[in-house]
Amino acid sequence: MNTVNTIKTNMKIHFENANEAYEYYHDRILTHGIPFDDTKALFNIGFYLENPTLRAITNRERKWSIDYAEAEWQWYLSGDANIKKLGEIYGKVPAIWKRMADSSGEVNSNYGWQWRRNNQFHHIVKMLRRNPKTRQAAISIYDAKEINRYKHDTPCTYAVQFSIIAEKLCMSVYMRSNDLWYGFCNDQYQFSNLQQMIAEALDREVGWYYHHAHNLHLYNDKI
Repeated sequence: MNTVNTIKTNMKIHFENANEAYEYYHDRILTHGIPFDDTKALFNIGFYLENPTLRAITNRERKWSIDYAEAEWQWYLSGDANIKKLGEIYGKVPAIWKRMADSSGEVNSNYGWQWRRNNQFHHIVKMLRRNPKTRQAAISIYDAKEINRYKHDTPCTYAVQFSIIAEKLCMSVYMRSNDLWYGFCNDQYQFSNLQQMIAEALDREVGWYYHHAHNLHLYNDKI
């Protein structure tokens, strides 16, 4: 077995909450990450959050802001892909969103806008109500037909899929790339809220959340 496979075999994949996963993979990237462009990265990482509603990142060094995460969630709920809306909700627009926006302030990585597109959110709720055993309850975020829109902002998430297992709503998130420091901390907050919102619409309990990233990384300035 080669070194990469050994590292993957020894990795923990079940966590009670998001902070446990953050701290574990932060250490794994530092100790086993591969230099890749301006990051250290691990590849094809997948893990389960057993209680996704425990979504706060409490690590002291990270200094994660639940106020910002909640503002971003409200922005997603608005369905408005313009960063001006985030500014109205939060009071300012973080620099990272300004860099990703086009000249009119539009971004592709507002996932709330993406899951409302083509009425995907309501479609999967109806689908799961009609057939709890469906394998088709998926939201598509990355769209190859819109590749010309992705010059400034290519969505990190490909798709989100839902299944009812043991009477609970379970969710899988598939990402091409995920920055652990910024991306994961806020992404898991948004997606676990989405999972809870759909579970409530279906009158179901929240089940596990599976998170998969082809490339899970820390930028060099966070190492």
